[in-house]
Amino acid sequence: MKQITILFLLLVQSAISQNSLFNQVEAKNIGPTIMSGRVVDLAVNPKNPTEFYVAYATGGLWYTNNNGTSFTPVMDSAETVNCGSVTVDWNSGTIWVGTGEVNASRSSYAGVGVLKSSDKGKTWENLGLKDSHHISRIWVNPSNLNEIVVASVGHLYTTNKERGIYKSTDGGKSWKQTLFVAEDTGIIDLAVSKNNPKVMFAASWQKDRKAWHFDGDGEKSGIYKSEDGGTSWQLVTSKESGFPANEGVGRIGLALFNENVIYAVLDNQNKRPKVASKNKLTTMLSTPGADFMEISNKELNIALKESGFRDKYRAENIKNWVADNNMEPKEVLAVLSDANKALFETEVIGCEVYKSGDGGKSWKKANQNYIDDMFYTYGYYFANISVDEKNQNRVYIGGVPLLFSEDGGKTFDIISKENVHADHHVTWVNPENPNHIINGNDGGVNISYDNGGHWIKCNNEAVSQFYAVNVDYQENYNVYGGMQDNGVWFGPNNYSHNVAWHQEGKYPYQELMGGDGMQTQIDSRNPNVVFTGYQFGNYYKINQKEGKFDYITPRAPKGEKPYRFNWQTPILLSSHNQDILYMGSEFLHRSMNQGETWERISGDLTHGAKEGNVAFGTLTTISESKFQFGLLYAGSDDGKINVSKDGGASWQLISGNLPQNLWVSRVAASTHKKERVYATLNAYRNDNFESYAFVSEDFGATWSNISLGLTNSVNVIVEDSVNENILYVGTDNGLFISLDKGATWQDFSNGMPKVAVHDAVIQTKAKELIMGTHGRSIYKIDISKVQELTNEVLAKNLYLFKVNDRTKSDRWGTQNYAWGTPSEPSQEIWFYSNADGKVNVSIANESGKAVHTQNVAAKKGLNSFVFDYSMPKNVADNWNKKDKNIKIKEAENKKFYLPIGKYKVTISKDKVSESKTFELTAPKKQ
Repeated sequence: MKQITILFLLLVQSAISQNSLFNQVEAKNIGPTIMSGRVVDLAVNPKNPTEFYVAYATGGLWYTNNNGTSFTPVMDSAETVNCGSVTVDWNSGTIWVGTGEVNASRSSYAGVGVLKSSDKGKTWENLGLKDSHHISRIWVNPSNLNEIVVASVGHLYTTNKERGIYKSTDGGKSWKQTLFVAEDTGIIDLAVSKNNPKVMFAASWQKDRKAWHFDGDGEKSGIYKSEDGGTSWQLVTSKESGFPANEGVGRIGLALFNENVIYAVLDNQNKRPKVASKNKLTTMLSTPGADFMEISNKELNIALKESGFRDKYRAENIKNWVADNNMEPKEVLAVLSDANKALFETEVIGCEVYKSGDGGKSWKKANQNYIDDMFYTYGYYFANISVDEKNQNRVYIGGVPLLFSEDGGKTFDIISKENVHADHHVTWVNPENPNHIINGNDGGVNISYDNGGHWIKCNNEAVSQFYAVNVDYQENYNVYGGMQDNGVWFGPNNYSHNVAWHQEGKYPYQELMGGDGMQTQIDSRNPNVVFTGYQFGNYYKINQKEGKFDYITPRAPKGEKPYRFNWQTPILLSSHNQDILYMGSEFLHRSMNQGETWERISGDLTHGAKEGNVAFGTLTTISESKFQFGLLYAGSDDGKINVSKDGGASWQLISGNLPQNLWVSRVAASTHKKERVYATLNAYRNDNFESYAFVSEDFGATWSNISLGLTNSVNVIVEDSVNENILYVGTDNGLFISLDKGATWQDFSNGMPKVAVHDAVIQTKAKELIMGTHGRSIYKIDISKVQELTNEVLAKNLYLFKVNDRTKSDRWGTQNYAWGTPSEPSQEIWFYSNADGKVNVSIANESGKAVHTQNVAAKKGLNSFVFDYSMPKNVADNWNKKDKNIKIKEAENKKFYLPIGKYKVTISKDKVSESKTFELTAPKKQ
């Protein structure tokens, strides 16, 4: 299947949205906020630094004019909320956003080029460079807004030509590529002299990302200089310059003090001299088993990272190989050495700071010692540097910690504190008060007025990046979710953002564990028992009531290679018996006692190991039919789907006639038909954003394509729990719904921006769809009316849904305090219309007298209007006169509310009418 461009997909999605039957069905955000999400850039008003914009990687652009006390989203109407950079002209209020995150992580989404807003975010126009995918910097000449220079990283997973430096002199109407290094090398940073904007420096970055391996360095990485405002460029980091110039040069960040003095922070992937540092991990794994087990997980994880295993193994994995004398540490050393010899020989140099005092002609390394515990082996995620505009010796660099130097980069001190999240991506330094800094990191925004001595946390908005969500079935049920770099949390489904918890002392959501939060399963018999974990298969059984955390990840038998676990390892509690737990590595594992012991119930269900520095050839999704215990499906990251009809005794490959070698994002057994199963594939790791969704009616023997009309990569498919014709699909650019088993699709994202929907689940008792988004936290949608849209209802011209009964209250229309608001009831009344037009509404009492009438402008699809149980004064007066048993009094808010009794709601259009009754009942006596 051919690759589809992002722009075409967005045009299709726009048309789908306009034709949707669900434009009044609104998704409600239910948080959380306190954990925030990854910040990629800041734009601060230098004349009023309480006013600034924050660009989130996948959460859009947000604006504050009260120093981060609150934020307003300003990009939600745009084609995407995936950001790479932001630039603002504070005189005119014009905003430019370079879309597509440039950090090259596993969840860095592509953009749609350069977006511009001339009305502070109300509307946006696309200025082009759509195939650049990831834009790192935009510079706009403050003296001439038509002169724009853009730095583009290019595609993340594939090579392409639309990368490098582009310049426009007509405000973005046309572009000229002024610097092109190579199809695998883009521009990761751009710095422009404020005193002389003709002088610019650009950092090129050669990289090769695959699902199984990431190579973030190359000899084409370097620094270029322009002396004519970006029209022409010259490489200034030659081998004679003093700056590294070889295949170990990784990502580079730039900061200009003036046109002559420039700093560069480098992810140097060249090896350290062996005599300089013995490999920490080798030393640790040379110790006896008992001593090895005493090494802290933190120290061991640091050593694993420094040896290149951050994306393959964690301390808990390693220690469990050693536990119970299963393996000696030296045996672990042999396994790891064999798997990654090149990285294991010695440490890389890592973070370095270089300085030039002659406009880039020559460079000197600034740091005196190795800057350890800064980048580890993932400097590709960082490389940002800032300098005080009035003191060239005051320098900030961001990595896992935030570091500060006041001697020009010779030495550094950590300034990130306990309420500041790790992984720092941008630091703004106030030119008028250098102790005032604003920092953006993986956990949001922090502000300091004493140069990092103390920090304000500005996480007030729902921009968390969820990988997975789930629900329990308590009366007021909880939602659970795992987030990128922010752990696993749970909270009430009726959460509404406010800051009352500051006064009460307890945030409504609570953390279950840290790390990169992953999937969660909740014991339906005891919601205190939760199974969850973090990246690469580190899972726990948590008993919240007893305070127990039991590590349950299965480990390979002695003599076998360690199991391969996906970044987001799938787990599943059997619906047939909540003692039975499934978990996937390259094998499917089953526990009959909630993870205490495990058995392998399959062979390798993938194409096998694919060596690299990221675990690959792993299971990504598991499903079990509710109709039959042991009817199991498993999908892998390398494109395989297998089925077992006998509890794992035998397996059959069922993906042979599907598109090959794509990531299986979901396999889901039907809840309505035993033979039915759904599968979705995802190709964005090939920079292919086409939709792949399929259904089989014969256990996967044959498949039907149900992708037509979908746009963008598919992450999850959910079959409705009541109406088998209804499907929900979460994509990298929103949520979609089908009313006809996937034959056609409609937009179902009203109330939420075009954000990636990673996971979704139905709370069947509440009839609510819960969605975990990767950038805007969790949403829920009331699908009770949607589920009633059967073929019979859809064939009607007009259909009125059930109107709920209500208990009358004497407090309607009253208020507690003079400054309070009156207590006013309301009910949302829903109806379906098969066409646009005016609908007449009448509400009558038991005598048939109309007590309320109104006209509603209806759109084709689901519609609603709000009734507040009041009637006009003349209707109340007439009713009082005709019925001596009724005494309708005017409430404090000057309204007349319906008395206790039965009522009929009638809607009509074009000689067609529908009616439903409801009752106002007396309050129960205490």
